Amino acid sequence: MAGAKSHDYHILPPSPWPLLGSMAALVMESGAIMWMHSAAYGGWVFFAGLAGVLFTMFSWWSDVIREAHAGDHTPVVGLHLRYGMILFIASEVMFFVGWFWAWFDFSLFPSTVDAVGGVWPPKGLTVIDPFAFPLLNTLILLCSGCTVTWAHHSLIHGNRDGLIKGLWLTIALGVFFSFIQVYEYMHAPFPFKGINYGAAFYMATGFHGFHVFVGTVFLAVCLVRAYKGHFTPRQHFGFEAAAWYWHFVDVVWLFLFFAIYVWGGWGAPIHAG
Repeated sequence: MAGAKSHDYHILPPSPWPLLGSMAALVMESGAIMWMHSAAYGGWVFFAGLAGVLFTMFSWWSDVIREAHAGDHTPVVGLHLRYGMILFIASEVMFFVGWFWAWFDFSLFPSTVDAVGGVWPPKGLTVIDPFAFPLLNTLILLCSGCTVTWAHHSLIHGNRDGLIKGLWLTIALGVFFSFIQVYEYMHAPFPFKGINYGAAFYMATGFHGFHVFVGTVFLAVCLVRAYKGHFTPRQHFGFEAAAWYWHFVDVVWLFLFFAIYVWGGWGAPIHAG
């Protein structure tokens, strides 16, 4: 037949989400710029754009879930979904490379930066004890990597109970990590602005904390879907992508812990608070 399907791909019906998502992102960015420049209604414009972006994400991914249930995610399509997730994580790696580059530039060549007084950490600065809360958060994330792997293996072997328990534990550990990091920020001995050490520290660890929050939401959505019975041992790309993302968050934190907390604060007095 002339219209018969002769390939492993599927043709998607027209979708409004790429256009609406782009428009919402433009509104959100414009609102953020207005807000930063103290323009009237800048905050309202930003949050309106953010609401549009979140609505687009929810609607678009709901369509993807429906496509999976309809059988449109053939092996070839699933393979390319995985390629897409790998490329997304690679772009996130490069994002963090930028923060590490700034940190190493400041620390390895302090004499070229007036703001640090020619030494690193800056003279007179007290730093966070890396073997207190940062080490605890490292252990938490390492444990969460084990629990999400347990959930994944349970899913592959058809153990729905193990899948749900593993997800619950991973989400709880992610929330615990976030609370500890917020507490650490509240008691940090140096500010965000005024010194390069603080700016680089908060940008690197803060964006990682944001990724932990996103990964926790990602896993919470997978938990809801697990209760609904969406995942099977043969078809569970949504969970697999979440697990990959969570392992990426784990690995980045290990680099942050050793480069920023341990090596980056070496030799400076430890904050006693």
